[in-house]
Amino acid sequence: MSALGKVVRSGVRRRRVQTLVVGLATMMAVTVSVLGGSLLVVSGAPFDDAFAEQHGAHLSLQFDAGKVSAGQLSKSKDVQGVSGAAGPFRTATVTPRSDGAGPGGPLTVAGRGDPGRDVDEVALRDGRWPTRSGEIALSADAPLIPALGMEITFPDLPGDPELTVVGVARSVTRTADAWVVPSQMPALTVPGGGGYQMLYRFTEADTAARITAGGSAVTRSLPSGAVLGKQSWLTVKETAERETAVYVPFLMAFGALGLVMSVLIVGNIVASAVGTGTRRIGILKAVGLTPSQVVRAYVGQALIPAAVGTALGVVAGHLLAVPVMAETEEVYGTSSLAVAPWVDLTVTGGVLGLVAVTAWASAWRAGRLRAVDALAVGRTSPAGRGRWAARLAGRLPLPRPVALGLARPFARPVRALAMGTAILFGTVAVTFTVGMSASLGEVMKAKAHDVADVVVPAPLPDFGRPGPPGAEGPSGAVDAPGTGGLPGSRSPQGSGAEKQSEADPAAVATVVEAAAGTGKYYSAATVRMAVSGLTGAVDVIAFTGDASWGGYTMVSGRWFDRPGEAVVPTPFLAATGARIGDTVTLNGNGNGNGAAEPVTVRIVGEVLDPRNDGMQVFTDASTLAGAHPDLTETSHHVAVTPGTDVTGYVDALNKDLAPLGVTAQAGGLGAGGDMVVTLNALSAILTLMLVAVAALGVLNGVLLDTRERVREIGVHKALGMTPRQTVAMVLTSVVVTGLAAGSLGVPLGVALHGWVLPAMGDSVGLRLPGSVMAVYHGAELVPLVLGGLLIAALGALLPAGWAARTRTATALRTE
Repeated sequence: MSALGKVVRSGVRRRRVQTLVVGLATMMAVTVSVLGGSLLVVSGAPFDDAFAEQHGAHLSLQFDAGKVSAGQLSKSKDVQGVSGAAGPFRTATVTPRSDGAGPGGPLTVAGRGDPGRDVDEVALRDGRWPTRSGEIALSADAPLIPALGMEITFPDLPGDPELTVVGVARSVTRTADAWVVPSQMPALTVPGGGGYQMLYRFTEADTAARITAGGSAVTRSLPSGAVLGKQSWLTVKETAERETAVYVPFLMAFGALGLVMSVLIVGNIVASAVGTGTRRIGILKAVGLTPSQVVRAYVGQALIPAAVGTALGVVAGHLLAVPVMAETEEVYGTSSLAVAPWVDLTVTGGVLGLVAVTAWASAWRAGRLRAVDALAVGRTSPAGRGRWAARLAGRLPLPRPVALGLARPFARPVRALAMGTAILFGTVAVTFTVGMSASLGEVMKAKAHDVADVVVPAPLPDFGRPGPPGAEGPSGAVDAPGTGGLPGSRSPQGSGAEKQSEADPAAVATVVEAAAGTGKYYSAATVRMAVSGLTGAVDVIAFTGDASWGGYTMVSGRWFDRPGEAVVPTPFLAATGARIGDTVTLNGNGNGNGAAEPVTVRIVGEVLDPRNDGMQVFTDASTLAGAHPDLTETSHHVAVTPGTDVTGYVDALNKDLAPLGVTAQAGGLGAGGDMVVTLNALSAILTLMLVAVAALGVLNGVLLDTRERVREIGVHKALGMTPRQTVAMVLTSVVVTGLAAGSLGVPLGVALHGWVLPAMGDSVGLRLPGSVMAVYHGAELVPLVLGGLLIAALGALLPAGWAARTRTATALRTE
């Protein structure tokens, strides 16, 4: 081994604390960078690849067949700026019933003779494309869980047509929920109903403005009101990337904190090593090492632990990516997502390069020192610094050890600044994490939106006769509003699925209203309906009574107060291109008692609700009268009068509800979310890592300081300072630094929260109201400020113990 190698190895072994700090700081930075870079890659790549391969439609338009003809639509293919078009395809919104499940949500069915090629080539996942009437291909994203051979009937249509599922497919831009041959469409369309679909690709379609311009161009010559709905590929892409995009701003914040902290800590440690090892540098130069070799020795002492920390950080980044990527693997049904190798290489090279440059800049002073000057310097700190602070502290009515400790940061201001910076970043991380956790809690409250004292949940469905012996039993149920799942979603059931004898909502309402202690009250029913221009079904929450007090958090506008009005979440507005004041058309929900009529509602408010990807409509039950909704799956929500005992109220109410087959419960229905759990867990882990690195940075600084002052400590002990007083002196030496860093870190953490949370909301298509952002209160900020002091004290404990245990004679003999 060369002499330079021996010097590097010796320095790494001798400075164990500094080695540990550099390794952990680097590990933190690499972990977050690998995780964040990986999520950036996987959030966009699957959709982009599928869109390019399937020639996805930039814009799909739904037209009213009563106002425009197929010939008129065909002419739009020749409009300038259109690079490709498919259609017109006849479409219809139908409500199916399968032989393996209860009624599914409304399906948008399109009549296409083949999967297509140049525009929206539908990818077959299983089976084949329909070739004759009586066959249907279901989308993998359809409300009904597709299975080959499944029989689907449409009881609301004349003749009760029955189709067999022969294929499972997926349109990358989700242009339909199912496809049949064109000759099948008349049987799926009620007289005077149905529509046309046109799919377009434009020469320029990379922005929403260009998509809007292209849509205006192809519809300019068509009659007014012919367009029923539209869907941009950018909206679909945003939805597809939403699951992972929410993590990116959050990880960017922690990544920036980790990288900056790593640079500062590495620079401080190398600079401190040069400052405290001046005599050693002189010896190395005296025995023949060149200035360049001395600099490389200190860079190598930083790179070795940084390399180990980088390797551990790559492994940790992969492990933390597993639960996050698991949420995106099923989006396109492709192979499992994994961290791209180039992300590992980029992060590894970038972090190690940053460490090398920082260490080189800090070690440059070692190369410039003259050997004679370096040999003449001892390890005692220069005299005279901070004397004014010591005199000022001595005049305070404090014990002498405390006064000595308080004055110490002013003797080594650069070192105190380095420790303060580490504490600052730790405090910022803690403040940000506390605020993010509180904000996510507010989002979950908005998701549950049920502040009722008592709830009578909707009756669970009973799916009829059990299957054959050994078959899997019934599973799944319709979620009542606020249960935290996908309201109205269903799972495959046994054959002969039928609902049990349902409790009459009117009868339940009569019992609730008559109960002693009932105050405010409303009922809510979830039905599945389609929105003109969108594929898939949305949840329509129909209320009876005033639900404005039920915990619904408004972002803008107001709560509806008359039939025909509705409030919707932000993603619904984005998907439909609507704004407050616009109208949307709901259709496709008949119950067999008559054909469902389209329902037009005016949007009067924007509500915070992340359930079901925000695709929900909240309105009055009377608004849906023409659609003949099935409102049997109704929950009832009660606020008792002041002074009423909730437990006694529930017991009495349940006695009256027993004949109806439903049961009341105290409290709301609640809501949870895997994404919130994952975010809170990730933030806790990363914050603990940052705090640990900050505390180790303090430990390094205090350890250098106590070793530098070892002779001074010996003098204090010889004059009568006890071990306990020695510990107090060392701990109080970081009090000023900890308080100052904490006082500055808290407002910076609050500012970081104010930037990251809206960005996270934007990434999932949600606008966050003030109640979600204003989560910091005066009483909570004081403990956060003291958190900086706690980090400083934790880092100073070990050096304080070492100083207290040092024998007086040993300390006095040390130079």
